[in-house]
Amino acid sequence: MTAPIAIIMGSQSDWETMRHAADTLAALGVAAETRIVSAHRTPDRLFAFAKGAKAAGYKVIIAGAGGAAHLPGMAAALTELPVFGVPVESRTLKGIDSLYSIVQMPAGIPVGTLAIGKAGAINAALLAASVLALSDPALSDRLAAWRKAQTEAVAERPEDKA
Repeated sequence: MTAPIAIIMGSQSDWETMRHAADTLAALGVAAETRIVSAHRTPDRLFAFAKGAKAAGYKVIIAGAGGAAHLPGMAAALTELPVFGVPVESRTLKGIDSLYSIVQMPAGIPVGTLAIGKAGAINAALLAASVLALSDPALSDRLAAWRKAQTEAVAERPEDKA
């Protein structure tokens, strides 16, 4: 069986950011497959993946991309599955270019756009897990426990470092 979530990225260098999505899903017990699918350098691979994603058994796609960041939008244009886009921080414009590229999709081609970088990757994983949890009570319980642990980890008072 195919994992329910696909994590795709435009290049190997995007893994530094996108591994946080994979790690978060693993912590929640959600299987994910990772692939490099460049919108610009491997367009045939992108088309084949996105057109076949639903039939392959994926339920959600998390797509990370830097620079021109066309991968999330192109994937969303080619599949009915929900696509969450993670802007990867670029050297030139610190990820603002990626954010603008992903968030400015035309009406009718939705991409859920997250924050730039690590926070966006983690939140994309949490959103994807939330979608799956709608029909998976055990995952819903694990997600609730994860959120509870996160809340409980926040100190009530600052430590006195003096």
